Amino acid sequence: MNDAESEPQDSLAKQRRAGLLAIAISLPVALLLWLAVAFFAPPSTAMDDLGARMLFALKCLSFAVLFCLVLGVEAVAHERLLTPAFDPLAGFETRRLRVNQRYLQNTLEQIVVFAVALFGLAAYAPDGFAPRAVLATTVVWILARFAFWIGYHRSAAMRGLGAPGMALSMIVLLYVTARIGFDGGGFLGAAVPVAAFVAIEGFLFRATRPIANRKSDA
Repeated sequence: MNDAESEPQDSLAKQRRAGLLAIAISLPVALLLWLAVAFFAPPSTAMDDLGARMLFALKCLSFAVLFCLVLGVEAVAHERLLTPAFDPLAGFETRRLRVNQRYLQNTLEQIVVFAVALFGLAAYAPDGFAPRAVLATTVVWILARFAFWIGYHRSAAMRGLGAPGMALSMIVLLYVTARIGFDGGGFLGAAVPVAAFVAIEGFLFRATRPIANRKSDA
C-alpha cells in the first residue's frame, strides 16, 4: 500500500476513533439523565388507565415531533428560501444545507422507531412508573437529536453524540417486544425475539466490516 492510499484510510480511522469516543462519552451521560428524570420527576396522577398513559405518550411525542422533526424541516426550508437552493434542481447546496437534509432524513427514520417504542413503553411499563419512564425517554431522545444535529455541523464524527437516542429507542422497543412475547409464550416467548434480534445485529456487524479488514483477516 502506497502513501496516497494510506492517507485516506488513516483519516477514516481517526474519524472512527473520534466517533467512538463521542459515543462513549454520550452514553453514560444519557443514562444518568434518563435515571434522573425517571426517578426524580414529580409523579403523575391518574395513570392507572391505559388510555391516560397513551394520551401522555402522545403529548410527549408531540414535543419530539415539534422540536426535532419540524425544526429540521424549517432549517432546510429557510435555507432554500434565502439562497439559490430555492430551486432544488439547480444543484446548489452548502455544507450546512447538506447536513440539515441528512439530519432531517435521519430524524424521520428514527422517529418511527421512537414513536412505536414510546407507546409500547406507556402500555407495558408499571402503572406508577410508566409516565416518568415515558418522559425520561422523550427528554433523552430530544436532547440526543440536538446533540446529533449540532455535532454533525462540527464534523461527521461528532454526530456520534446523538447515538444514545437510537440506542434508547432500540432498548425500549426490545423491552416492549419481550413483554409482548411474554404475553403469548411466557419466558420463551420473551427470549426468542430478543435473541433473534441480537443474533441478526451481530451478523450485521460482521457482514458490514470493511472489505480490506476482511481480506486482512483471511
